[in-house]
Amino acid sequence: MNNKDFLEVIKASFKKFLTTGSNSNEKLKVLHGAIANDIIERLQDKNYSVYSLGFGKGKEGTINGRYIDKKVDITIMKNDKVIAGIGIKFVMQNYSQNSNNYFENMLGETANIRVKRIPYFQVFIILDKLPYYKDGGTIKKWEIFSKHNAEKYLKLSADDIDISTHTPTKTLLLLFI
Repeated sequence: MNNKDFLEVIKASFKKFLTTGSNSNEKLKVLHGAIANDIIERLQDKNYSVYSLGFGKGKEGTINGRYIDKKVDITIMKNDKVIAGIGIKFVMQNYSQNSNNYFENMLGETANIRVKRIPYFQVFIILDKLPYYKDGGTIKKWEIFSKHNAEKYLKLSADDIDISTHTPTKTLLLLFI
């Protein structure tokens, strides 16, 4: 999948969110399924398998972590052994109230898996301007993903992954302006 194709997948995922709502996992099936399909096409080896919503059996794989077993958005296996995982966040609303939770959860799930010497990647997708909904589904205000919001991700990207197991092996931060 090239960049243009990837942007079309993100667009389709966003459209699915608009029609199915925030409590549905349909947007995840579109996005996760396309990424999983791209990975398996690139691997082109029957010894590899990929587990994800929207792909194959349509289920996430589980990675045995150091502290807890974790269902992972995309699990990559070779000869039935987990070799990598990918966590994906596509934030579409109410970012500010969950900003620290997204980041802290990312650190925790990454450490839980990487301490077992399994590479773990993160994809974080966000719009530069997001609606903040109040109860009842009406927009209360518009939030801006600012330089301040991005700073923690930039700092994280400078960490040495050989020393800091809470740091993802690689992180893709997509900000749509």
